[in-house]
Amino acid sequence: MLRKMMLIFLLAMALAHPARAALTIEITGGTEGAQPIAIVPFGWDGQDALPTDVAEVVAADLHRSGAFAPVPRTDLISQPHEGPQINFVDWRVLGVPNIVVGKVRPSGSGYMVQFQLFDVFKGVQLTGYSMASNAQELRRTAHQISDLIYEVLTGKPGAFATRIAYVAEVVTKGKSRYSLYVADADGYNPIPILHSAAPLMSPSWSPDGKRLAYVSFERRRSEIYIHDLATRKRDRVASSQGLNSAPAWSPDGQRLALVLSKDGNPEIYILNIKDNRLQRITDSPAIDTEPTWTPDGARLVFTSDRGGKPQIYQVNANGNGGKPQRLTFQGDYNAHGVVSPDGRSLVMVHGQGNRFRVAVQDLSSNDLRILTDTRLDESPSFAPNGAIIVYATEVNNRGVLAMVSLDGSVRQRLTQTEGDAREPAWGPRTHRIKP
Repeated sequence: MLRKMMLIFLLAMALAHPARAALTIEITGGTEGAQPIAIVPFGWDGQDALPTDVAEVVAADLHRSGAFAPVPRTDLISQPHEGPQINFVDWRVLGVPNIVVGKVRPSGSGYMVQFQLFDVFKGVQLTGYSMASNAQELRRTAHQISDLIYEVLTGKPGAFATRIAYVAEVVTKGKSRYSLYVADADGYNPIPILHSAAPLMSPSWSPDGKRLAYVSFERRRSEIYIHDLATRKRDRVASSQGLNSAPAWSPDGQRLALVLSKDGNPEIYILNIKDNRLQRITDSPAIDTEPTWTPDGARLVFTSDRGGKPQIYQVNANGNGGKPQRLTFQGDYNAHGVVSPDGRSLVMVHGQGNRFRVAVQDLSSNDLRILTDTRLDESPSFAPNGAIIVYATEVNNRGVLAMVSLDGSVRQRLTQTEGDAREPAWGPRTHRIKP
């Protein structure tokens, strides 16, 4: 958790500013060089209007990726709904490499959604599916279509059908109300998981997407809970004297890395969830905090001021790894390190003077590149495909969530009408939550 030159968790709690539920993505720059693509409005055989414009969602997803520039609907030369209706000669003149067509028809109590992706210049279908859906799931179905198109055209998995968790705060008559939300990756369909009059912090997804671990102050001190998203059952798993903070799920879903100060100093521990067995990982007079796991589950990356100023270190997760290894050397402040899903990059909050920005370091060359141009960034979290990073920042003295591509070329902002947004965590591909 980024707080000016301080890593002590209690101070971080005092300075936290969580947000309101509804989020709207605004692309703030960096889509130059995107590949044109035609997303034709899907046909509809029913009588009543569809609750979701599937093609519009797909176009918005691909536009936000930064890799594609959907042709405006007003510029489409025709509106075919299936392959035989496409005049490829006309589309080649327009210079659009790919076209997506589709249609929706009633099916039982729901819908059947069909789409096809074509290579315009070769005149061949690249992929196509028919997918059952319903009114509540139609938007998610559109995100799944976006994922399929993105993967076929880029060779990389999409992350449009995933979700983000975040903490929200709304102040009414001088009193704060904190909420933990889960929303689609584009900010739609926010689902309240928990409301509280006390601060909530540090949500962390289980790898199967069925549970969230987080910190709550509802009993007037920091404690860690695990929350089942389907049953809404909560279990308090860490409530030692002192700090209980920064939970992070292991890739196998069997353990939590966390920070405890039960022996007087903030240290990194691992909690075995099945038997509640604790294993101490660090032992230092310094402040050790913000643990995250490497994708293989073999090591923990964490922030420590053991060298005099906050830097990022790694240590073996088996507790027998000896002295932690320092990973960051550029600058006086590097914190909240997260390793990319492919294990090649380390994203962090990098401090220079009074500016704290998201940066990424290549773990092979150690080259560091600043990705953002804001002033108070915090809590970076990778999308499961590693292509986009969500983080919290301040704009016009308000806490908002933002996204940036791994190469820094695409920037987006998730805005809300009131309140402050903090603590984003990007979930895995597999989870599914019903309102």
